[in-house]
Amino acid sequence: MLDWTGNLPRNAFKQALSIGKRQVGLWSGLASPIAAEIIAGAGFDWIVIDGEHAPNDIPSLLAQLHAMRGGTAEPVFRVPWNDAVIIKRALDVGARSLLVPFVQNAEEAHKAVAATRYPPLGIRGVALGPRANDYGRIKGYHRNAHLDSCVLVQLESRAALSEIEAIAAVEGVDGLFIGPSDLAADFGHLGNPKHPEVQEAIKDAVERIRKAGKSAGIFAGDIEDVDFFFGLGFNFISTGSDVGLLARGAERVAARFQKS
Repeated sequence: MLDWTGNLPRNAFKQALSIGKRQVGLWSGLASPIAAEIIAGAGFDWIVIDGEHAPNDIPSLLAQLHAMRGGTAEPVFRVPWNDAVIIKRALDVGARSLLVPFVQNAEEAHKAVAATRYPPLGIRGVALGPRANDYGRIKGYHRNAHLDSCVLVQLESRAALSEIEAIAAVEGVDGLFIGPSDLAADFGHLGNPKHPEVQEAIKDAVERIRKAGKSAGIFAGDIEDVDFFFGLGFNFISTGSDVGLLARGAERVAARFQKS
């Protein structure tokens, strides 16, 4: 029997986070539909299409969503900012899972959630036939879209960490994601997220996030760090990026022949 989503699959990533299940992901910054298609079928649970630090806009996001359809991974779009207009446009083209950067407190978390909900639950503008509801073919979409909308908020400063409990208490926030590089910069250790002070803050943060009953995520720049972060209590982790895989892989091949 079909559920309200009709011919669209349920958001398995959101459902996994709701029970604290481990989810392994990858960051995507190449802004390429071909690269997105390749990594979408690689076996990851979730893939971030980066709209903050990569050259992605709504048209390039749409092209990558097309490419990723049918893959193993849930596309998660990191919006460039906590902006209701950007969030609305991303949702309308079908990006139902969002990562919102630089959320500092509960008020900003509420703002992010409200942008993903139609009235009376929020402020999302209503379009009758966007790609998100299969161009008007999905009955009940506007009443139920929030059930599969996944909202992740990114904590990137000491101020944000001090507000973990309040942010986690916001209804509609599915997970809290630690941005280690920006956090390190805010602690005065620019470029050194492995500084002991930063690592201690990360350890404290994940304990508080999980105690609050929410999923905790983080970016692991080194694949060898993934098991360490899982051990700390994080349950959704990015294992690096497509940019890193391409750059480091190409360098390893070139270095082999440069030495010969």
